[in-house]
Amino acid sequence: MKYTLKILNWLSSLKVSIVLIILIALASGIGTALPQGEPLEAYLSKYQINKFLGIINGDWVIRLQLNHVYSSNWFLGLLFWLGCALIACTWRRQWPALKKAMIWIDYKDPKQIQKLAISKTFKIQESSLGIEKLDKYLTSHGWSVQNKTSRLAARQGLLGRVGPPLVHLGLILLMIGATFGVLKGERFENFLAPGRSIDLISPNRSNQLSIKLTDFEIERSPSGVPEQFRSYLSLNNKNSDEIISKEISVNHPLRFKGLTIYQADWALAAITIQINESPKLQLPLQKFNELGDQVWGVVIPWMNKENESILLTLSSEQGPIKIFNQTGKQIGITRPNISSFKVLDKQIKVFDILPSSGILIKYDPGVPFVYIGFAICLLGGVMSIISTNQLWVITEDDKKLLHIGCLSNRNSSGLANQLPIILKSLSLYE
Repeated sequence: MKYTLKILNWLSSLKVSIVLIILIALASGIGTALPQGEPLEAYLSKYQINKFLGIINGDWVIRLQLNHVYSSNWFLGLLFWLGCALIACTWRRQWPALKKAMIWIDYKDPKQIQKLAISKTFKIQESSLGIEKLDKYLTSHGWSVQNKTSRLAARQGLLGRVGPPLVHLGLILLMIGATFGVLKGERFENFLAPGRSIDLISPNRSNQLSIKLTDFEIERSPSGVPEQFRSYLSLNNKNSDEIISKEISVNHPLRFKGLTIYQADWALAAITIQINESPKLQLPLQKFNELGDQVWGVVIPWMNKENESILLTLSSEQGPIKIFNQTGKQIGITRPNISSFKVLDKQIKVFDILPSSGILIKYDPGVPFVYIGFAICLLGGVMSIISTNQLWVITEDDKKLLHIGCLSNRNSSGLANQLPIILKSLSLYE
């Protein structure tokens, strides 16, 4: 039992909680700085020479589970440890403090009041009248009053004592929600061109949802820099034949039956061209990272008898489209829907460029816990600001003296300034 109490004392200590919060914050920083969830080969190749933080190579990034920080065993262990510390602190400190605050403290001796940090003694004409006036005044100003013969006890702001346990409860729910979401949540990212759709089926196959991209817009600044992306979605719940049309954009996701659909990215999907008098050809575009961060292109082979190929590259749905020969030399430039151009004895015309929307779909069963936990934390934080004030009055009938003292857990100076106002407004003293 002795060792158990020592462990509980250590778990519920403020120092341990602060250290745990610092470690979790540092881990979250690493998870933000280091790309998460990429293929293992990407970490091995990227950090084998240029080490992460200058000391951790790709192999150790994987061994330390830094490639998935938030679902790593050590990060979940830190969350569990902090949760245990909060539970222990609430059980051993906050809850007893709250129960103690609920009990009325009845001072019967004037000496007890005189020992308080804020106390005064006044000569009064009639002690019973003083107690009665104080009772009415304090009650009208939001104090709870317990009136007894020749003495009075009052308190205000008891809700402030409820705040800290609520904050602890909210934090625990937040961590439960985060952990539950990491372990049971799923995410799926895909690029959709207008007119294309994806079908989602629940694990028990009881629900089937079809998400179709009806249109996609890229809003650009006058200089051509993307500023906003908008996807217009049609959601078809095939169980009920319900069809809903919604719009999503960056920072404005869609929440639908436990799913959160984000506007995550964009790309260029296809280019429509015509070679000589051929039918229109819609050719899929692929990304060329070696040519730049946002460069897509397509190789068109066998443009002449020598089997020469050309490369079309572009970085915007508005163009321009650059044309390169097999040696990498730029041999032309054009834009959609202008006159055709001649390349290697062939006439080529570009009609349009089809952009695609990067849709991120997340299923996170921990979201309700996170929202409820955050709301409780916010409520508890606001309540914790409230000062809990206590006031006691004892009268000595034979000496015609009134002794008044008070305490505040957060705002002693404010209460000290309030006390003369209370007494002056009641004209209790000679």
